[in-house]
Amino acid sequence: MSKYWSPIVSRLTPYTPGEQPKLAKLIKLNTNENPYGPSPHALAAMEKEVGETLRLYPDPEGTVLKDAIAKRHGLSRAHVFLGNGSDEVLAHAFHALLKQDAPILFPDITYSFYPTYAQLYEVAYKTVPLTASFTIDVNDYLGHDTAIGGVLFPNPNAPTGCPLSLAQIEQIVAGNANRVVVIDEAYIDFGGESAIALVGRYDNLLVVHTLSKSRSLAGLRVGFAVGHPDLITALERVKNSFNSYPLDRIALAGATAAMEDEAHFETTRNAVIASRGKLTTQLSELGFNVLPSTANFIFVRHPAHDAVTISAALRERGIIVRHFSSARINQFLRITVGTDDACHALVEALQTIIR
Repeated sequence: MSKYWSPIVSRLTPYTPGEQPKLAKLIKLNTNENPYGPSPHALAAMEKEVGETLRLYPDPEGTVLKDAIAKRHGLSRAHVFLGNGSDEVLAHAFHALLKQDAPILFPDITYSFYPTYAQLYEVAYKTVPLTASFTIDVNDYLGHDTAIGGVLFPNPNAPTGCPLSLAQIEQIVAGNANRVVVIDEAYIDFGGESAIALVGRYDNLLVVHTLSKSRSLAGLRVGFAVGHPDLITALERVKNSFNSYPLDRIALAGATAAMEDEAHFETTRNAVIASRGKLTTQLSELGFNVLPSTANFIFVRHPAHDAVTISAALRERGIIVRHFSSARINQFLRITVGTDDACHALVEALQTIIR
């Protein structure tokens, strides 16, 4: 610990991102990147933006992108907030909305950035255990009222991939009318029902999205939130006290074109959904327990084989998956759904490893 560090830095446990190995001919199934490329229209829009105008600052409001998002969801620009990836959007939500006089609730098995942000912004929190089947029990998030500072969870949850229905989400939102409910929908486009449909009816709901997954733009770093204009104003106040230009001109151009290219979005997400179904069946036939997923990954364990051993054996064969060391899930592997060829190579390798 450096003598120059602030007290809060010495207490932090930083988030550990998924490995980005620099190996040739690697089948990378560990960080939930989309196996298909971005929209050609997005690539063209970004290429067009590279030029003399880069000497100028981008639009700090991201007006064109906000309008594209608002139009797609039948809302107004005032309902939309933009950030440098959904992680930044979530960070601003912690600071602007979840830092209250009572602890917030989120699952014990969930996106591991949540406790990191809670530490960073000194937000008190309580974790709520998932059920024995690794799902969220709606009742655990009801009946608290002002005894909690807010509710936060992904839908579908990560790293499990298990979803809640829109009706279940509405139960939680309606049951916490005096507190903000933040739904992190990083993976919602791969089969779930978006809670954005509820935004017009509930002023305490904030829904966070990313273009990293279903829009194949993880390298661009664009995220957004949709919610009541009062919530959006709070986020804007924090953003403009931190970084008033979070998205550059190239990112704004590419993200806008990607949001408008519905055909590419549907084609690629349907391909991932189809591959997920096939992979789930194949791994089940190999004896794996596969949790039900509506994400672009599956969460699996084998009752007769150690997860660390399987992960290491896959790595020796040039296939990278993600293992989590937390007690309740240390025998699970999270496997990104790749192309059919990548999934086929994975299954062939597993057939050898667990025979």
